[in-house]
Amino acid sequence: MQKIDRAYVAGKLPARDENASKNAYGRLLIAGGSVPYSGSVCLSAKAAVHSGCGLVYAAVPAPLWSVAATKLQEAMVLPIPSAGFDEGGFFTESSAGPLLERLEKCSVLAIGPGLGRDRRTVSFVLKVLETTEKPVIADADALFALGTDLGVLDARKGRATILTPHAGEYSFLTNGRDIKPSDFAREHGCVLVYKAHRTEVYAPDGRAMINTTGNSGLAKGGSGDVLTGLAGSTLCQGLEPFDAACVSVWLHGRAADLLLPYETQYCMAADMLVDSGFPMAFRDVLNCGNLENGVKDV
Repeated sequence: MQKIDRAYVAGKLPARDENASKNAYGRLLIAGGSVPYSGSVCLSAKAAVHSGCGLVYAAVPAPLWSVAATKLQEAMVLPIPSAGFDEGGFFTESSAGPLLERLEKCSVLAIGPGLGRDRRTVSFVLKVLETTEKPVIADADALFALGTDLGVLDARKGRATILTPHAGEYSFLTNGRDIKPSDFAREHGCVLVYKAHRTEVYAPDGRAMINTTGNSGLAKGGSGDVLTGLAGSTLCQGLEPFDAACVSVWLHGRAADLLLPYETQYCMAADMLVDSGFPMAFRDVLNCGNLENGVKDV
């Protein structure tokens, strides 16, 4: 299996045009959040903003709007109505229409962080994924939803779909079947990011790569949400899905590695990856000086 390394990432990192506007770097819509898990979608949005995406929208259940809007300054927070929960604060079937309407003006959808697993939220996820033609990154609770109906995933063949499960989430997707990640990606026509100590990325055409970065400081809540936002950002900036996934997992792990001398595996947290780790990881790649792709020495 080929390794994802610095040279690979430097060759794929999207170029930046000095004369470009924010509209040149895509519009990412991130759908997530629920009453117990309001922070997840905010971490994803923050990661997308700080990795080059032009415009980032965080779509949350309407009762969570004030919480998310307080946490996010650079991303636009969209309140999505959700009927059917007396206590409010969750996406339901009725949320699919308003979300899809917002998605029409965006380039990519990332869905899953902090959604919850109520059956009505599952129905929301499946409705959105079977309807939209936009590229999708599904993580966390969106993977649980897909595991209840893999027909929705199969119906997306030909449409860009990236799934980012760890071992537990992968078991939801396979419904306990003993199937290799490479076979799952080929069978269901998706890019599969199998998160582990050395994360593996599989494409439906048989390509496979293994990551060379990362440490146990990533084994904490919120780390996966950061990866979701980062992958959505690189996809928005024009990378094809397999490359977007590979570049993102390397940068995510490299950010953690570069934080080690300062934070250790014990003290590292997800927001530190974005605030301190991302600038070091991107500078590490930019210093490779891949001029053909518009990446300059700094």
